Amino acid sequence: MRASSSGRGVALAATLVAGVTLLPLVVVLGDALGAGDAAARFLLRPRVGMLLGHTAALVAVTVPAAVVLGTLAAWLVERTALPGAALWRTLLLAPLAVPAFVSAYAWVSVAPSMTGFAGSALVTTLAYFPFVFLPAAAMLRVLDPGDEEAARSLGLSPAAAMRRTVLPRLRPALTGGALLVGLHLLAEYGVLEMMRFQTFTTAVMQQYAIGFSDVSGSLLASVLLVLCLLMLTAEVVARGRRRVSRIGPGAQRPSTPVPLGAWTVPAVVLLLVVVVLAVGVPVATVVRWLVAGRTELGALAGDVAPVVVSTVGLAVLGALATLVAALPAAWLLSRRRTVASLLLERATFVASALPGVVVGLALVTLSVRWAPGIYQTLGLLVVGYAIGFIPRSMVALRAGLAASPTELSDAARSLGLRGPSRLVRVVLPLAAPSVLAGLVLVALAVGTELTATLLLAPTGVDTLALAFWRAAAELDYAGAAPYAAAMIALSAPATLLLRRQIVVAR
Repeated sequence: MRASSSGRGVALAATLVAGVTLLPLVVVLGDALGAGDAAARFLLRPRVGMLLGHTAALVAVTVPAAVVLGTLAAWLVERTALPGAALWRTLLLAPLAVPAFVSAYAWVSVAPSMTGFAGSALVTTLAYFPFVFLPAAAMLRVLDPGDEEAARSLGLSPAAAMRRTVLPRLRPALTGGALLVGLHLLAEYGVLEMMRFQTFTTAVMQQYAIGFSDVSGSLLASVLLVLCLLMLTAEVVARGRRRVSRIGPGAQRPSTPVPLGAWTVPAVVLLLVVVVLAVGVPVATVVRWLVAGRTELGALAGDVAPVVVSTVGLAVLGALATLVAALPAAWLLSRRRTVASLLLERATFVASALPGVVVGLALVTLSVRWAPGIYQTLGLLVVGYAIGFIPRSMVALRAGLAASPTELSDAARSLGLRGPSRLVRVVLPLAAPSVLAGLVLVALAVGTELTATLLLAPTGVDTLALAFWRAAAELDYAGAAPYAAAMIALSAPATLLLRRQIVVAR
């Protein structure tokens, strides 16, 4: 009876979270449906077709590029005799410390002509491939190498052995990473606006700038919803139902590194080029503008320090709230994979495909109409963060809970451990690395979130992203540089923590 009551409580919590995340969709779809016959005429315009083509092209190029680059980098670092693997492990996560719109700011200031589709695809691929590299490297580090070694003993080449034995077990990590990349692309604004590449997200921003909660913006956002649903469905199909956890410790030893031979130099050059383009160019550009600004250190600290404190506080609060919100649905899906649990998890992903401005305006509209007491409060801002970043926590929690098979919890229950005790003593020790990685990923996202923060932040609350964007929008690159440098400096320790999660994953 207690187990049944506990299960109903988790299901109720997951349902409540899913309902909250779907609130922005209710506002968007309500405005879109209110357009009546005009909706069809609006959506069939040539410009909407152009926006659809731009968005689809960017997803079609960036997602596969990020998956291939992230998977290849993870395999080189974790399974081959790559020189300096420990250093590369850190450098390949370093792009997470550089917000994507800061990278775009760097590339635009260095090469103003590199805009449009090519520049957008390059910047987003370099910014997002760590979302694939991180889970792939962590899983490669804990996978039992016995199957791969057995395949090689039967005559398969290293590449064939990896394709036959390793890649199938990497599927949850790769599909989850690809989903994050795709959802980020659907909601990306800062990079695409700086690169002057029009997609549905930038068009929605333009429509909402013309009129508050404009129906045209809601119609464009409804197309983003359809694209999100297609992406979620594709991820479910690609992930499949194959189990990746096992009972017993497996082979608790490092895998035998695959010698690269003549491919050593090309592999090192490839990774070096990626790191230079993803990290070297933005950091060098920020330093150059800092020097060009010639701002006194004392004055600079006085301007930036209060914004840093505010940003860190919001990042921690948003990360904890998002983790708590994601846990019920992730637990249900890992323990009871039913249609209902899958729908609850998918529901939490849908709103994240909306641009932050849509989520923000929807929450403003709802609070003003139905709960004016929460308008312009910190709580409403945290709810906006949770709605937008639940997928990051969900993917991390799902990977962590997959590493804790249900049989272990069943055995603990047979020995008399109650629900909370099983969670603390059995599940969390195995899931802790993934949970901590999810917390860090959400904190990084909250610390650099732009549009929802602009709309929902209480009066007087400022963040590094907002201060940076105000200066960059006025082409004051020197004025934007201190805030960009502060974002990178704050993100660097969190990125090192993510690197540690790969190292200690075993």
